[in-house]
Amino acid sequence: MPAKPMNDAAGEAAPEEAVRAETTPAEAAPEEAVRAETTPAEAAPEEAVRAETTPAEATPTEAVTPLIRGIAVLRELTEADGTLSLSALERATGLARSTIDRITATLARMDYVRVDGRDVHLAPRLMELGNAYLAALRLPALLSARADALADELDESVSLAVADRDGIRFIHQATRRRAMSLSFRIGDLLPAERTAPGPLFATEWTDTDWQHWRDRRASDPRDLSFTAVPPRRYGPGERDDEAFVARTEEAAANGWALDDQLIEPGLVAVSVPVRSPHTGDGRKIACVASVVSHTSRHTAHDLRTTLLPRLRSAVTDMERELRRTPPPEPGPPPSNLALWTGASKQQLGRDFIESLARGLTVLTAFGEGRPELTLTQVAQATGLARATARRALITYEHLDLVTTPSPRTFTLTPRVLSLGFPPLSRTSLPEIAQPHLSDLTSRIHESTSLAVLSDSGEEIQYTAKVTTGRVMSVNITVGTRLPAHATAPGRVLLADTPRDHERLTSIHAQGYALVDEELEEGLRSLAVPIRDRSGRVVAALNTAMHASRHTLRECVTDLLPELTATATRIESDLHTAGRFTHVPLT
Repeated sequence: MPAKPMNDAAGEAAPEEAVRAETTPAEAAPEEAVRAETTPAEAAPEEAVRAETTPAEATPTEAVTPLIRGIAVLRELTEADGTLSLSALERATGLARSTIDRITATLARMDYVRVDGRDVHLAPRLMELGNAYLAALRLPALLSARADALADELDESVSLAVADRDGIRFIHQATRRRAMSLSFRIGDLLPAERTAPGPLFATEWTDTDWQHWRDRRASDPRDLSFTAVPPRRYGPGERDDEAFVARTEEAAANGWALDDQLIEPGLVAVSVPVRSPHTGDGRKIACVASVVSHTSRHTAHDLRTTLLPRLRSAVTDMERELRRTPPPEPGPPPSNLALWTGASKQQLGRDFIESLARGLTVLTAFGEGRPELTLTQVAQATGLARATARRALITYEHLDLVTTPSPRTFTLTPRVLSLGFPPLSRTSLPEIAQPHLSDLTSRIHESTSLAVLSDSGEEIQYTAKVTTGRVMSVNITVGTRLPAHATAPGRVLLADTPRDHERLTSIHAQGYALVDEELEEGLRSLAVPIRDRSGRVVAALNTAMHASRHTLRECVTDLLPELTATATRIESDLHTAGRFTHVPLT
């Protein structure tokens, strides 16, 4: 799929007066009908952005129906851990199959999903939506290093969480690698009453918040809507709602809270609030830091007596970091996305739902230095007409993805992380690379692979591969180790290390390595580097073939451009996935 251009400076967005309808007459089929993007009410001033709805639960009349449906598809894929068949999506959402086909075609065009036969997979590019929220929030960028250092010091998992209505949502995880490990992911949502951070956040709840929590507890007593935790098991007449009220009162008095096996047997945690210096009294909770363990290592009492003092000290350092770090200057927002969606509509026709694509781009207007935006600023950042941006924001406010801290401004909510972030936050580099290797192999008709350097620096290890369908082909098993100095991927990787070798210097300068029958007679291979966000070479993309199929010159003129383009696409996904998460290399 062609990648979405994020910084294409060519051209200007159409003027606001020229807001056109999102559909043509042919697209007005009953289930798939897409309403026009504008109504007379859209000329209202910025202060009147929100639509009037009679019942609080009703969908606003100006909400974008295709956008609501697209969000529903993304959420179902998220709840299914990233993959569902087209027919399963049809059943889960209740939408017609033709609608599902058009939504997934649009999302695939945006590189947000990958359609493989009858299955739909979330793609790393989708993480740019969650990244927009995390960048606007700033907390992961400012505090994650301190959370990681605390985890290293205590040899226990440490997490950062924010409030999401009557739940908590993780924004950072520093986990320990053990046989008995924790599986919570960035973006996972947990019920407040079953966590250590929950009572701390509840100390700031209003009467309306408490009523919302009681209504949710009554409608979902077993927490079936929280897929990241095991369902509750109650005996006849058992309920523990009052226990949470008591825990909240204790948290208010103590300034910390415990989870003594509330999520599941054996899991314990202690939490301390990190307070924001940028509120009126400097006491509002920005996030909550937690140390998480299991009872074979620490009891809840032990956490309180032995680890709580160190956690409090780390939180003091976090709050100091928040006080001394000024807000950043606004970074460059996406540009000319309206032009990209228009071009995609021309290419794909009715299979591309332009209102869905344009609506999703609105979320990317937010980011570092852009936590709160007016309607006009959102329109300018995306290149969309003001009326189009307005309807998308109305839709997002209805879906609790956007809130209004003031009558004129909008900000993203933690619920944006529910759009694919939890399953994608555990994506490894081989998983990112695999579909790109398949595409490359189908184009050049040669076997392709991904390799990383071993800890010793003497060997490479193959971590992903796709074999061509030839009678005679290079078939290297994933996990195979070879001497780094004798292979093209090895030389690409070694060229990025501080080694004094003239041949490696030239490889570093030219950006590729070509090895001709050095490892094995008749075997010719070509490799290019894969770089992380810092520019460090972390892997090598390789193709290998029999020497009779391509001359050395053809390897450079014909194969190298294909490898370089594929490496760029892998790097783009890696940079998106690795902005706020750790991407394992193997």
